[in-house]
Amino acid sequence: MIIKNAIVCDADGERSVDVRLEDGLISEIGENLIGKDVLDAKGAYLLPSLVDTNVRLLDSNLNAKNIKAISEEAMKGGVGHIVLNADSNPSIDTEVVLEFAQHGVASARGAKVDLMLNTLKEDSTLSNIAILLKKGVVAPYMSTIAKNDIAIKIAQYVQMYKVTLFCKAEDNSLINAGVMLDGDVSSKLGLAGIPDLSEVLHVSRMIEIARHFKIKILFKAIASPRSVALISQAKKEGVAVSCEVSIHHLTSCDEACEGFNTLAKLDPPLASKGDMLLLQNALKRGEIDLLTTLHQPSSPVNKEVAFFDAAYGCEGLENALSNYYEKFVKSGFISFPQLLKYTVLNPAKSIGLQRGKIEVGVDASLVLFDTEQLVIKELF
Repeated sequence: MIIKNAIVCDADGERSVDVRLEDGLISEIGENLIGKDVLDAKGAYLLPSLVDTNVRLLDSNLNAKNIKAISEEAMKGGVGHIVLNADSNPSIDTEVVLEFAQHGVASARGAKVDLMLNTLKEDSTLSNIAILLKKGVVAPYMSTIAKNDIAIKIAQYVQMYKVTLFCKAEDNSLINAGVMLDGDVSSKLGLAGIPDLSEVLHVSRMIEIARHFKIKILFKAIASPRSVALISQAKKEGVAVSCEVSIHHLTSCDEACEGFNTLAKLDPPLASKGDMLLLQNALKRGEIDLLTTLHQPSSPVNKEVAFFDAAYGCEGLENALSNYYEKFVKSGFISFPQLLKYTVLNPAKSIGLQRGKIEVGVDASLVLFDTEQLVIKELF
């Protein structure tokens, strides 16, 4: 197939060229390519499909039906590769659960689905990290509820296998006490709050572990601009740390919880309006490395209840590319190539893949995106 009349855009920039696809690969790029099977893009953007490394299943229930559904949903949103979070039900912390999950992944026919492993079992002891890494997971996941001795053992495994540790910074004693950010809005609503120190304290701790063991850590779903500042400073000092922020934390604040809106009950909780603006500035300065939809769908029975009892999470995969484009590119906040760096190049790099470039020899995991009608045509 030859794709003509497209604006070819990747993490390097935009250009007007023809692209030939053969056997699932990009085989030729140039002007006036000739062939029988021609697709006229009519001015649409030709983009690498997005990569999201922080996705959960419906109600976090790990089964083949939910994996199949989320794979298809991702593809509709221009997301060609997702990584399922490990703290599912059951959690991916044993060989039996991993094999069960891999069986479900094998039947998925939409976006490619990969798995991460939960380094902590329910009793906070270590899972068999070495075996699970050898059996095909792409990254180890750790919550900082782990005590120092356990965190150090996890770091040693990460150092040994040269993978990136996906880390969620949270304080167990603080997150269990609240349901949204501790601040003016939580006080107004009479809801118990979670201080942003819950995240910041543990980001600082894990930076020092990364520094000591010389390992790579990706901090997942960061919500505090102070955390971003700590990570940015550590990068300048040569520490291999990076951070991921969700589109929701960049475009909404804790005021969205007013009226006890359970759709705005997220984990981590939405930041204050001032901190949301600081996060936006950090994105513009390039201090945020990855973006995620933080997709965590819940059944109505778990959302249409009192705010305190409602499940955390919201949806975002099905409209991922359109939302990213409207919120960040169309508004002029960042360029399309910058967006693709945060949503393709860097997420793929975190799991050891090379994506985000449209060049000869790479996988043809591409989408055509009509920015006028916000219509996506999948080519992967």
